[in-house]
Amino acid sequence: MTKSVSIISSAAVIVALVASCTGAEVYKDPSAPVGKRVEDLLSRMTREEKIWQVTQWTYGKNMNENNVEKETKAVSPYVGSILFRSTNPAYYNMVQRKAVEESRLGIPMICGFDAIHGYRTIFPIPLAQACSWDTDLVEKSCSVTAAESRRSGVFWTFSPMVDVARDSRWGRVAEGYGEDPYLSGVMGAAAVRGYQGESLDSDNSIAACLKHFAGYAYSQGGRDYQYTEISSQSLWETVLPPFEAGVKAGAATVMSSFNDISGTPASASPYLLTEVLRDKWNFDGFVVSDWGSVEQLQSQGVAATPAEACEKAIEAGLDMDMVDDVYLDNLDSLITSGAVSEKVLDEAVRRILMVKFRLGLFEKPYIEELPEEERWLLPEYRTLARNLAAETFVLLENKDEVLPLGKKPGKIALLGPLADNAYDLMGSWNGQGDSSDVVTILDGLVSEYGRNSVKYVRGCPFEGNDRSGFSAAKAAVRSCDVAVLCMGERMKWSGENASRASLALPQIQEDFIREIASCGKPVVVLISSGRPVELSRIAERADALMAIWQPGTEGGNAVADVLSGKVNPSGKLAITFPYSSEQQPSFYNQRRSARPFMGHYQDIPKTPAYEFGYGLSYTDFEYGEIRVNAEGENFVAEVDVTNIGPADGSETVLWFISDHYASISRPVKELKHFEKQFIPAGESRTFRFEIEPGQHLSYPDSNGDMVLEKGTFSVIAGGHSADFELKLPYRIDRTQKQTKTI
Repeated sequence: MTKSVSIISSAAVIVALVASCTGAEVYKDPSAPVGKRVEDLLSRMTREEKIWQVTQWTYGKNMNENNVEKETKAVSPYVGSILFRSTNPAYYNMVQRKAVEESRLGIPMICGFDAIHGYRTIFPIPLAQACSWDTDLVEKSCSVTAAESRRSGVFWTFSPMVDVARDSRWGRVAEGYGEDPYLSGVMGAAAVRGYQGESLDSDNSIAACLKHFAGYAYSQGGRDYQYTEISSQSLWETVLPPFEAGVKAGAATVMSSFNDISGTPASASPYLLTEVLRDKWNFDGFVVSDWGSVEQLQSQGVAATPAEACEKAIEAGLDMDMVDDVYLDNLDSLITSGAVSEKVLDEAVRRILMVKFRLGLFEKPYIEELPEEERWLLPEYRTLARNLAAETFVLLENKDEVLPLGKKPGKIALLGPLADNAYDLMGSWNGQGDSSDVVTILDGLVSEYGRNSVKYVRGCPFEGNDRSGFSAAKAAVRSCDVAVLCMGERMKWSGENASRASLALPQIQEDFIREIASCGKPVVVLISSGRPVELSRIAERADALMAIWQPGTEGGNAVADVLSGKVNPSGKLAITFPYSSEQQPSFYNQRRSARPFMGHYQDIPKTPAYEFGYGLSYTDFEYGEIRVNAEGENFVAEVDVTNIGPADGSETVLWFISDHYASISRPVKELKHFEKQFIPAGESRTFRFEIEPGQHLSYPDSNGDMVLEKGTFSVIAGGHSADFELKLPYRIDRTQKQTKTI
């Protein structure tokens, strides 16, 4: 197919004549039902125009070094979508005008961008957001991202990532919500609601994209882009539930993943893209490939030629081809030869057009050309970023109540490679973030305590052997009352194509912490990272230890809020911190062992350093006994939590279910519900979990059908548990959405 942007084809003239005989152009009528508008427009399109609609190109500077571009192409007015990397509304309008005014039918482009945890106001990385256990703040942060994006010409974000990640050597754990499928689904659904708002055509809404469908995080050994071996049971039990939650939340699009699943790459899987996504879940949006994943079917050994890759992908249900031109170059000949039915192409185009209409692109293809100060980094956006960041911090150690530092902590020695570092605090996939907007930890502490109270010495690099700054750092500590060490990862040590064999920080960082601890002053260690890191040797030398992740634009202010005690940390881990890299993969809800007290590594502890759900506070919470009301169709579990410490604080109760015996073995326990409440010092709050057997006590079989069996279950919260009996067995049919007695 020619890539000329002048005249689509002579067939267009014929189609135009035929369409003119059918009466009014319904697709241009905003009062007509969307379905009729889509069908009218589709009936007027030539095959070539349809093929352009299933094609995505790029525009602007490549911001991801892992995405290798063959060439930079002039934007065609017929292309269905572009990856839009400019932040200039005038450029967006110029590009969109090409589509609306220079193409025969005036079909607008949909412009997408990787706004993963912020567009210009950068929020904490998604893994950190999950540690807040605050779906309201997560939803609001995505609403801000949507508003900033749409005002800048981006109508579609490739987020949220809901891959359940259990091997922290995989760098992309930073982009998801941790190791638990339920938590990932709840957070993913909150993100979808935040991006898409009440209506996609709102001026503050953009289309969400669930990724990576599916199983990408199961890559062997944590190596990116690799083969994955996933059983049907694991697929339905762990991999797919967060995607189903996102679909139920109304996600407009889904992205297929790079990985080969047990011999069938996800981008060529009819089972995933059609049987599961559309037939079982009734997904009505469109599927886009990941970058070049159609072409890469050749590398994966299931397609000998680009044409074969094209045929397998579009027949499987992959609607839009991201950047590799495989659809553009091959679909016409495949349809002409009969290898692919034009009905398959029509269905893909139909889905894409539907999303474009829902976004309001046909009525409002252009955007107001607002100045930057009216588009992003508004004061309320910064406040939200600051509040969310503080909620994500997880206090891991606090010996002798070193923290909080209080209003008058004396002199603070601020040390480490992340103390006065704006760039790396943003984390990977930082959208259009600019380090000049970032509040560093030094900035935050100086703002809180004053310049004279903070003595900054970098002291230590991220890596290498340069120990020349150790002496000055130790001298600073000796002249101060407390040392705050800002250690951890560079931005690019996690993220895409950032797998690491070891989770240990570079030796020089551990040596630096040891040297500072030898000074005899209280040592507070802040770890900024995009993944769990080895902390056992660091924890031995730290009086206080806190994971601050990669907190984004307002990270420094959030650190000051928590260290000073203005904010009581309430984060809990959404992912396990292993004792060492050799424990990977490490996650809380493994199945029971045949010999529970044997079979572990003999040279390291069998337990992780910090387990899923762990997190300290500046106060203490006491859990009462769990009460279960087992009358009626549903059960109700309640627990009273009392703040017995000196400070007000928020506590998140994690509710787990354990199925003692089943037809197939079940995990030791599974998270089914959580609730976060603020509890003033000295007061109690009641937390409640309404247990619906069909939802909370069932499990999927290898076909994805839900099975509910009678037996003994335990409900677990805060180290307490209560047993109850389920007497009536049911089988739950997902497709019919009803419960059946076996």
